[in-house]
Amino acid sequence: MMSDSVPSTQETGQPGGYVIGLDAGGTKTVGLLSNSQGEIVAKARGAGANLVVHGELAVEKVIYQVIDDLDAPGAIAAVCLGIAGVDRPGEKELIVAMLRRLGLRRSVVVTNDAHIALVAGAPEGRGIVVAAGTGSIAYGITSQGRTARSGGWGYLLGDEGSAFWLGHAALRLGIRAADGRGPGTSLYDRVCHRLDLQGASGLVSWFYDQDLSRHRVAELASLVEEAAQDGDEAAEELLQHAALHLARAAEAVARQLVFSEAFPLVLSGGVFKACPSLYERLESAMSLPLSRILRLDVEPAVGAVILARGQLNR
Repeated sequence: MMSDSVPSTQETGQPGGYVIGLDAGGTKTVGLLSNSQGEIVAKARGAGANLVVHGELAVEKVIYQVIDDLDAPGAIAAVCLGIAGVDRPGEKELIVAMLRRLGLRRSVVVTNDAHIALVAGAPEGRGIVVAAGTGSIAYGITSQGRTARSGGWGYLLGDEGSAFWLGHAALRLGIRAADGRGPGTSLYDRVCHRLDLQGASGLVSWFYDQDLSRHRVAELASLVEEAAQDGDEAAEELLQHAALHLARAAEAVARQLVFSEAFPLVLSGGVFKACPSLYERLESAMSLPLSRILRLDVEPAVGAVILARGQLNR
């Protein structure tokens, strides 16, 4: 049995049946299979599945592979897919059609990946989530079903505080230090050592020759944490800015939704694993006295399983 779990059918009053929860992100896709008792009995992983970055055909192949690897021993009663970008016009319909081509035609839920992360951390389905991985977004839902978001506009228009944002900023700070335009920082040497590069020209070639692979740049975020732990002032300031960006996004959602009573605020995403100090930095930077901060310690796909199981009694 897998370590993640969801409320059982006895706890929810929902009828049994196998369900699948999918979390499709820019870096990886995670699928969970739940049995009639609400237990997670299988887990599968695949490549990133972002429509804008990878395209429809590639996303469909990844989703098919993950579902196939779950190898459900019986019929699938419901499925939920959390994927970035489905708030844009027409994309939810495109994903639903894709799932139908894969044989999933009934009890299908398609929602954004921040929503499933919120439900994974707060199964009652209300509150705010700050989801920061390769990209970043704050997303909230009230008990009346009203929703709001802040951020999540992609790496060219936003994603501040994300792993990509931190990795990209580390590269910029490093290059400026190397050619004398910026303050001294260990980030340049750390990046070159991690990537096994020689000199600024090698770093520039790596960055542009890879056609700005967001995943590879995002992997450099952990170097910012390491540098800050060693007393690098530039890295320390960068992490503080990241925390402020994420805090402002959460506060913007709270202003839009106007919570009148205590609510959960879930922190989710790979940037917190790469830079653990961001937890405390973000908690200190936020001014949301009604929030109850929760650090997500299960796969966001657990939230997709919960939402899928919610379809069984409809």
